This record gives sequence, C-alpha cells and structure tokens, in this order.
Amino acid sequence: MLKIDYKDILVRYNVKMEKSMTPEDAAAELYPKDALFRSIAEAIFEGEEDDVIAGLEKAIAAGKSPISLIDDALMVGMGVVTNLYDQGIIFLPNVMMSADAMLEGIEYCKEKSGESPESKGKVVVHVAEGDVHDIGKSIVAALLRANGYEVIDLGRDVPAAEVLAAVKANKPLMVTGTALMTTTMYAFKEVNDQLLEAGIKIPFQCGGGAVNQDFVSTYSLGVYGEEAADAPKMADAILAGAGIDKLRTMFHKH
Repeated sequence: MLKIDYKDILVRYNVKMEKSMTPEDAAAELYPKDALFRSIAEAIFEGEEDDVIAGLEKAIAAGKSPISLIDDALMVGMGVVTNLYDQGIIFLPNVMMSADAMLEGIEYCKEKSGESPESKGKVVVHVAEGDVHDIGKSIVAALLRANGYEVIDLGRDVPAAEVLAAVKANKPLMVTGTALMTTTMYAFKEVNDQLLEAGIKIPFQCGGGAVNQDFVSTYSLGVYGEEAADAPKMADAILAGAGIDKLRTMFHKH
C-alpha cells in the first residue's frame, strides 16, 4: 500500500496563520505609516463616518491640505478595502459601508477647501428598461465613486433613448447597465444599437443576475462584468488605453 506523506503535498495557505489572521490584522499590514493618515484609513475600513471626519479634522488642524487628504488618506483607506475584497477577506456589505464613509469624507474635504477633487472621468450607470431591481446598480455606482469617478446615475427602468441622451450630454468614458430579469436584459441590445447609430463607440459594461458573458459578447460594445467590483477596474483600464477587445480579454473569464 502506498504511504502518503501529507507534509509533501502542496499547501496553498498556512492554515494556522489563516485561522489566526482576522480582516483587521490583514488591513493593519496595508495602512499608511503616517499616523494621521492611518487613523483616517482605519476609519474608512471600519465604515465609521464620524471617525473619518474626526480624523480629517485632526489632519487639517495639523496643517494637511483638505484636498490632498482625499488622495493621501481617503483613497488609501478605500484601497485597503478593495484589496481585501479582491482577496475574499471581506465582502460587499463591508465595501459599501467603507464607500459611504469615504464619500462622506470627500464631501467634508470639499467643503473645507472650497474646491472639488479632479474626477478621473464620467460613467453613466443604469438599470435596464423594465427592471426595477437596482441594488447591483447602486453597488456599481458606489464603487465607481469610491474610486474617483463622477457617476451619472440614471436610476432603474431606463429606456435606451434616455441612456443615449445622457451619453451625448455627458461624454462618459463608459456606460454600465444591470439587469436581474431575463426579460429585461434584451434592452441592452437596444442601448448598444442606439449608441452605434449615433456614432458612439464606448465600452458598455453589463452585468447582473440575468446576464451572462455569452449574451453580452453578442453585441459589439458589450463587455461583461461578473462582479460589481469589475466596474472601476474597467474604467481604470480604459483610462490606461484599453479598448473593447482588450477589456474582453481582461474581464471575460469563461
């Protein structure tokens, strides 16, 4: 009988370490070293809006520029959150709480400075016509805002003509659409066709419970987003020069 030495089997994780490490421990390894920035980043991770504001007040009193704190502390804290989310250490409810706390901090910094931070770009988001399930869309919008994008949120049950009008008016770098029902996801084809007819060829990121990669691949502007967190990653990739073909290579996983 073959004797197996289980010590020789490849082990992906140190189980003892994994059991002992909490999300808080993992976050602690990623926080900025500066004590003022660290306290704000910790508050973002914990989703504590009052503590975020208290940390910003302390940093501003110490001479930090309110607008600089957006990049140096708020975005760094949110970066910790998205890093741990990508690793599966924390989950969407944590991300949403952190995003709310970060957005509250941004508004405070804007108020204190009298300036607005420069947006990385605009994104139009909507729920497909006939569909009133907007939780996915709201998560996408929150994550985009948390990553520095200006979101034009059209809401739910949005006709294709309204999407087209918003794109013409705002000139976004990307459109996103969500659908929970199979009966409504076909509205995405109409959005795609109206954009093309208007000569607009920007990525149209689609997702939601009813949507799959094969369906999205059937129309020329479509890029499938399996998770809400893919939306800001796609936007970043577009800013880095990725077109629709490159985005499909990056995000189509099946």
